[in-house]
Amino acid sequence: MEKSHGLLIVLSGPSGAGKGTLCQELLRQMPDLKYSVSMTTRSSRPGEVDGIHYFFRQKAEFEAMINRDELLEWAKFCDNYYGTPRFAVEQAIQAGQDVILEIEIQGALQIKKCFPQGVFTFIVPPSMDVLSERIHKRGTETEEVIQKRLATAIEELEYVSEYDYVVVNDEVPVAVDKLKSILIAEKCRVKRKPFVFKGESV
Repeated sequence: MEKSHGLLIVLSGPSGAGKGTLCQELLRQMPDLKYSVSMTTRSSRPGEVDGIHYFFRQKAEFEAMINRDELLEWAKFCDNYYGTPRFAVEQAIQAGQDVILEIEIQGALQIKKCFPQGVFTFIVPPSMDVLSERIHKRGTETEEVIQKRLATAIEELEYVSEYDYVVVNDEVPVAVDKLKSILIAEKCRVKRKPFVFKGESV
């Protein structure tokens, strides 16, 4: 049987929903899973390292990559660009490796159009109050920016129907277990990996 291609797992949801935390824990528990590092023009936050959390680039360089079609997807969010370098993702999937992307909703919808066989999962907070509390605790943004993010989050929740799955991030261990279950189920789908019994008719 030919080796099947890897899965493209897309995680997105409102800012502050905990996508990054879930992604990190999932990668810790599933070491064979490859994390696709996104590119952004926003400033790095305390503790973030270029090339590990994001590729931090200037606006002009990002726009040049858009023009050269070197991004699998890209979006502009809160006045900053976000995108996914194309080559590394496509190479890993073709080699049979599972790749996980943690991206904004605009980018996820772009990928869904060109790669509908991806696994699209929407991460949501337990409530808007919890979301507000999480964003405030970051301490990295002004109140004006925080309010803009909360208003955007309300709009983004309307896109949940575009996804295959939704996971409420209330308790991280529980949410991670749900994500692992989704991946296991997707690998068992007949359309992804048709199986032929040899030697006997069934």
